[in-house]
Amino acid sequence: MGKINIEELKTTANTIRQDIIKMLFKAGSGHTGGSLGMADIFTVLYFKILKHTPEQTNNRYRDRLILSNGHICPVLYAALARANYFPLVKLKTLRQINSGLQGHPHRGSLPGIETSSGPLGQGISQAVGMAMAGFMNKQNHHIFCITSDGEHNEGQVWEAIMTAHKYKLDNLINIIDNNGIQIDGLTKHIMPLGSLRKKYESFGWHVMEMNGHNIKNIINTLEKAKKIKKPVAIIANTILGKDVSFMENQYVWHGKAPNEEEKNKALKELQNAK
Repeated sequence: MGKINIEELKTTANTIRQDIIKMLFKAGSGHTGGSLGMADIFTVLYFKILKHTPEQTNNRYRDRLILSNGHICPVLYAALARANYFPLVKLKTLRQINSGLQGHPHRGSLPGIETSSGPLGQGISQAVGMAMAGFMNKQNHHIFCITSDGEHNEGQVWEAIMTAHKYKLDNLINIIDNNGIQIDGLTKHIMPLGSLRKKYESFGWHVMEMNGHNIKNIINTLEKAKKIKKPVAIIANTILGKDVSFMENQYVWHGKAPNEEEKNKALKELQNAK
């Protein structure tokens, strides 16, 4: 993990952010803020942490990544394309009829998509099921689940969290996109979550916290998490709309695509941020 590697990952994350802006502008709809906010974490996952083989997507020994908050799929699609799961040109088809890049991921429509997602709260249950199967089959791989802070309003999430503790699923890592924002405002105003750390710990999980935009911190945290012999929850503190000044921490960008002027301004900022 030398300096050059870290810089390469930063450059890749910046490129993925530019991909996201271009995709969403062309589509004319979609979720910009959360996609930008998770670009650093997805970059580290696909280019440093995950055990995966793009040329052999059904390798039974691969790590699985489950995107529960499926509305931020532009970051997943861009990461998969940059990791050579499919040609980059497909990114231009986001949300088009008959495209594999739908507004929420659909299993089987693209290489590398592990589950279909859309309704919030279901991803962690799917991840628990996959982790149980891996545990029972004595397979040495990890299940990484991406959840949003807001979807912890769903009761199903906590049922899955209890189940993971009961069966001691030490192959499960839940990364929580903790940006404090959901579609119609701040999470603390819509439905206060209290302390996620205390809640997860009370349910028997090991809890870690990381800066979701510090590449080195992300790598170190994820590598440590893989060695913990309990289900792990990682509270990833992120900024919605990261690196685009007029989008950062603005809840209106949760579910909004940029117009041409906004696209050009965003790309200029990202290109200057390299």
